[in-house]
Amino acid sequence: MASPNVLIMMSDAGHDPTGMFNKLPWHCEADRTCRDGRPTPECDKRMMEGVTGKLLGSKAAVVKQCKSMFESDEARHPLSWTAPGFSLDEYNLVLFPGGHDKTVRQIIDSKEVHKLMLDYFPKTKKPSNKAVGAICHGVMVLSSAKGSDGKSVLHDCTTTTLPGLFESSVYWATRAFLGDYYKTYGAGSENAEDSVRSSLADGNKQFKGSNSFNPFVVKDDEFNYVSARWPGDADLFAKALVDLVRESQ
Repeated sequence: MASPNVLIMMSDAGHDPTGMFNKLPWHCEADRTCRDGRPTPECDKRMMEGVTGKLLGSKAAVVKQCKSMFESDEARHPLSWTAPGFSLDEYNLVLFPGGHDKTVRQIIDSKEVHKLMLDYFPKTKKPSNKAVGAICHGVMVLSSAKGSDGKSVLHDCTTTTLPGLFESSVYWATRAFLGDYYKTYGAGSENAEDSVRSSLADGNKQFKGSNSFNPFVVKDDEFNYVSARWPGDADLFAKALVDLVRESQ
């Protein structure tokens, strides 16, 4: 079987290194990155360097893998989602990494990306050889992509995202020395969970959450769509995506 075409949709900076999908076994031969602005994208430096990196950031092995990925030819020559005629149709898997730094709002709020997902996401309805994966705040890109009827592409889907308990806990625990760093839209803004829930037809039924530290992912029954909550789910998330893409080819 030919390697699937994989695209990582990124903001110019601010993503969590653990959510960068470098655990996907075919990234070296298949992955492309897509962003808008900076020639080579960057992860959240606070998660990789200094005191915050050591205390709250990603593991050393993950940081090393992330840096290696950004040295690849694909990452050094990223595609642009604002390029004339750009389309997601050739890709078997479109990935949205997580990250809470305010710079990720570039992709969450992007009207261009919303239009791309309004076109692509319906094409993942089973059976299909196309799929979407999103982790943590990456899910907010999808919940924010709304059509003329006001409905999100996730309106009828089952999904998860960063639990409100996790987001609020780390915000209050670090507020004294990091300010509102863990609130992507600033102090007082709603949690990612509340934002995603409000985009669903029935948040109580469709939103699947867990406050356990055990790995947790959600697979939608109608669409080739997998979501996860936070970096602790990354390994299971990557495996679920690999299995999904292989099964759908």
